[in-house]
Amino acid sequence: MESSVVTTPEFVTERKNVKDYVGVYAAGFAMGSADVVPGVSGGTVAFIVGIYEELIGSIRAIGRPVFWSAVIGMRWRDALRLINLLFLVTLGAGILSAILILAPGIEWMLINQPIIIWSFFFGLVVASITVVAPRVKIWSISRWVALALGAVGAYFLVGLVPVQTPETWWFLMLSGAIAICAMILPGISGSFILVLLGKYQFFINAVNQRDLVSIALAGIGALIGLVSFAQVLSWLFRRYHDLTVAALTGLMIGSLRKVWPWKETLQTMIDRHGVEVPLVERNIIPPLMVGNAFNFEILYALAAALLGVAVVLLVERIAMARNNH
Repeated sequence: MESSVVTTPEFVTERKNVKDYVGVYAAGFAMGSADVVPGVSGGTVAFIVGIYEELIGSIRAIGRPVFWSAVIGMRWRDALRLINLLFLVTLGAGILSAILILAPGIEWMLINQPIIIWSFFFGLVVASITVVAPRVKIWSISRWVALALGAVGAYFLVGLVPVQTPETWWFLMLSGAIAICAMILPGISGSFILVLLGKYQFFINAVNQRDLVSIALAGIGALIGLVSFAQVLSWLFRRYHDLTVAALTGLMIGSLRKVWPWKETLQTMIDRHGVEVPLVERNIIPPLMVGNAFNFEILYALAAALLGVAVVLLVERIAMARNNH
């Protein structure tokens, strides 16, 4: 069989030592931290730390004929080089570590301190908007329109009522596929998509209870969705980069409606555990006074939001320092 030489893809960053891959693991941990909460997208983190194009290029390569040609021809070294396997494995390990470590704490916060945790999410999204928007090189009329459409679309999207959805194998796979597509988009939270699909709490519980069957089904769907959607996303960024980033920025702006901390419950439902949970909510302005005392919850929420802003800005600064080194 005639062999062919496969060069390293142009989107791959050359890494020579363990320290370089520790940085990739840290980026993955930051992405996983974002993906486990319905606030900011892991794709936004990848965008901020400067590995986004390499991530999309590596995932896209899995669906390319040249990769499968190498696999069929049993040229394993070429195949692994084409999909940048060590980068993907290291990044995936960081993402998985964050999910396993943070899921229990976030579940506790959502139940016991919802105002504080949602304020933190709000700060994450606000800071992400300020970081991603400048990636648009020139703000033309068409890009402002794309931003406006993205914001309006997201505003109404996040106002949709979460539905009671089945827990069958096919829907768990579908949920994984849809959520993973959102995860790699800078601006859309995969966890939030799970909220809309009525599966966020289900998968948080699955992680905490080590429900491997449900996790595996979601993982299979995620893999299929990831490879398929990466083809589309890569094309959009190559052909319409600024227009795409403008639309994604609008999506983040519109999504602020969902992560506003103070809400009034208008309608509830009973979940599969027999627990009453909110179904329809509306945003409200918190009262300044509770009885005759100042509402200190506002200050705690503000501090949590500022912490969220600081986290995103710190990640961006570290990434910029690393890229300029």
